[in-house]
Amino acid sequence: MDKKKSKLKDNLKKLIISLAISIVAFLILRYFSVNRFQNAFYMSTRYIKEMISVFPAVLIIMGLADVWVPTSMVKKYLGQSSGIKGKFLAIFLGTLPAGPMYVALPLAGELLRKKASLSNTIIFLGVWASLKIPQLGVEMKFLGFKFSALRFVFTLASVVIMGLLMEKMIDIEKEL
Repeated sequence: MDKKKSKLKDNLKKLIISLAISIVAFLILRYFSVNRFQNAFYMSTRYIKEMISVFPAVLIIMGLADVWVPTSMVKKYLGQSSGIKGKFLAIFLGTLPAGPMYVALPLAGELLRKKASLSNTIIFLGVWASLKIPQLGVEMKFLGFKFSALRFVFTLASVVIMGLLMEKMIDIEKEL
């Protein structure tokens, strides 16, 4: 229990420091450029409102997933021994949602906590960030099928390679 309290205190300190740095940066920006300050302030308040409206739902979904999806299931389908099937599942799960990236990060943390492999988690995040199905439809409409298909294939290959490389690099680092 003391370990949890200590971690909570550390996280709270980090949050307060980040907030203080942001406020100082805003004040400096306001002093040197009023127009940029107004734009930055407007954009920041818009994102904060968006996060406040979306994040409670994310926390509820994560809580339900924590209870309903057992660690053994995540380990079996997305863990180290999942192989190519795990990669395909990570790709599939990453293409479905249409939410912002900050929603994916806590989900990825939960996957890692439930013993998903690092490469599958990175693939999930990379696909979420760049290859969502709703995004692909809009992209095809404006940029054409050929461009969209090529971008999809090259981005997917890059994300998978990146996930595999990062997992190998971290395994090497652990050995050292």
